[in-house]
Order: sequence, then C-alpha cells, then structure tokens
Amino acid sequence: MTVRGHQGMVVIMRFLRRQGTLCRTCALATFRDMQAATLVQGWWGPLSVVITPITLLINLGALSTIRRLPEPVAPGPRPPLNPGKPVFKRPEGILALVPLGLFALAVLAVPVLLVIGLLAGPSDGGSDNATTPLTAGSCARNDADWPDQKLRPVDCGSPDAGLRVLAPQNGTCAPGDYIAYPEYSADGATSLCLHPVKNQ
Repeated sequence: MTVRGHQGMVVIMRFLRRQGTLCRTCALATFRDMQAATLVQGWWGPLSVVITPITLLINLGALSTIRRLPEPVAPGPRPPLNPGKPVFKRPEGILALVPLGLFALAVLAVPVLLVIGLLAGPSDGGSDNATTPLTAGSCARNDADWPDQKLRPVDCGSPDAGLRVLAPQNGTCAPGDYIAYPEYSADGATSLCLHPVKNQ
C-alpha cells in the first residue's frame, strides 16, 4: 500500500511517500493525513500547481484499494491509528477549496475562452479603426496629429477640408505634400498625395 504526498516550496519541492502493509483503519488514517497535507502544502510552486492535482488523483486510486481491505479483527502489538475526520471536514480540506476552485476555474476557462473566440470570429479592430478609401480629386481631413494619420473624406467646400487628395505623379508627391498610408487608397497598396489647402 502506497500513499503519496507533495509539498511545493516556491523554488524547490518534495515528493512524499508512505508505504507498507497496513490494515484498513491505519491505511485510511494515512491516506487522510497525506491527502489533507498535500491539499494545503502542495500548491506553492510553478510546477507544483500541476503536480499536486496529479498526486491527489493517484491517491484516489489508493483509496479504492483501501476500501477493499478488511477491517482489523485481531488486536495487534499496537492499536490502529485513528482515521480522524474525512479530508474535507478537516480545516486543511476546507482551506484547500480555495486553490482547488482556482485550479478548476483555470482549467474550465481555457475551453470556454476558445469557444467564445471561435464563435466571435476574427475581429476587424472595431469601427473606430476602419478606414474609408480616399480618391484622387477629393478632399480629406486628418483627425490625428501628424505624423499619425486618421484620415476621413470630407466635402471640398467644407471648412474641415484641409487636404486635397492627389494621385502621385511618376510615383512621387510634390514637395510639401503629405503621403497617405496605403490603406487609405481604394486598392490598399497605393500611397496617395495629400496637398494642404489651408492650415489645420
């Protein structure tokens, strides 16, 4: 009969084990002590967060073996150990509900977030980041401070019209013109020229 325990100590860890030929009462007492101690002491390290649940599950296999053992019938040289209260009726077991709950929440959060991400689909970054294509001959306004660009088309007769959109000549813009980011063109690849028509 082997019952395992684990202690996480931030940087280092300890793997504990108690084994021997035990009666049902002594084996149950050993299981409850090791399980309760692991529930409190096992979580305190990066790897221990993973190792502790595995240790606890392995001990459940030992518990099923313990339950199949017969009750002691003849008194031995020493009285059997006191099994004490069940694990989750001990202070250690109640305290361990906090890390167990956080661990379960973390395990459940991953698939839930994956499902939400798949259902939501790809994001276009929101309407605030959407760009409206500019065309040569139109007018625009930059709502950001240069050199940042947040261009929007405006009517050329509007007082907001501070830029005239021009097609580049021979691939270049005139001196003093701004160059629009390619995403503001209809094809998403051409850099249009922005000629200031008045101070913004």
